[in-house]
Amino acid sequence: MDKKNRLTKREYFDKVYRHGKSAANHQFVLYYMVKRQQEEFRLGVSVSKKLGNAVVRNRIRRMLKEIVRLNAARIPGGYDLILLARKPAAEMDYHELEKSVLHVLKRASLLLRPERTNRAD
Repeated sequence: MDKKNRLTKREYFDKVYRHGKSAANHQFVLYYMVKRQQEEFRLGVSVSKKLGNAVVRNRIRRMLKEIVRLNAARIPGGYDLILLARKPAAEMDYHELEKSVLHVLKRASLLLRPERTNRAD
């Protein structure tokens, strides 16, 4: 994930938690806040110690960032996002995680439809 798309500082996380909105499913909670002055979205990922040891938490974090990176074209700019993993996410494989992340983005109305290519056969 590019550096411009990272939500890094604690103050940014706190601002999104305090002033943003949220959407959730069984595996994730998505906090989001509109930031009109920025073109790109920024993402922060939070994985609690309740999900497992450092190996498990980092694996989940890496997969979530990769899912968002691959679907970045479908996520509108101008938002700060925090993806918070819940306990059931620890037992899921990549494709289940991807489906769940896209579901929570859709619940928050932050998922654009994929562009279709017009094929002239």
